[in-house]
Amino acid sequence: MGYILSFLVALIVAAVVILIVGRLNLGLTVDGFGAAIIAALVISIVGTIVWWLLGLLGISFGGGLLGAIIYIIVAAIILMISDRFVPGMKVKGFTGAIVAAIAIGVVAWIVSWFFGLFGIHV
Repeated sequence: MGYILSFLVALIVAAVVILIVGRLNLGLTVDGFGAAIIAALVISIVGTIVWWLLGLLGISFGGGLLGAIIYIIVAAIILMISDRFVPGMKVKGFTGAIVAAIAIGVVAWIVSWFFGLFGIHV
């Protein structure tokens, strides 16, 4: 699959995941699929910048439970930053961002696992 097509598939899958989490009322709301696409794109851009800056500062997180907790906190902060740039997406405070970050991770893992059953990697 070409890079552009892979990017578009990943963007659509991320938007569907955000839409599902929003519909389940798990820490964030999203107005519709258009807002979910924009949210997926903005979250991707903000996340890339945040992780790049952390790497630039020499900050890395190990594995295990502590690494997972820190990763979830950073993901929640990324959601809260993205909330400022995405019309139609609202994160419900830091606790809502934590819940949404966990839910997005779980739903994304399930979707990725499902596609993997058919040999499709997203």
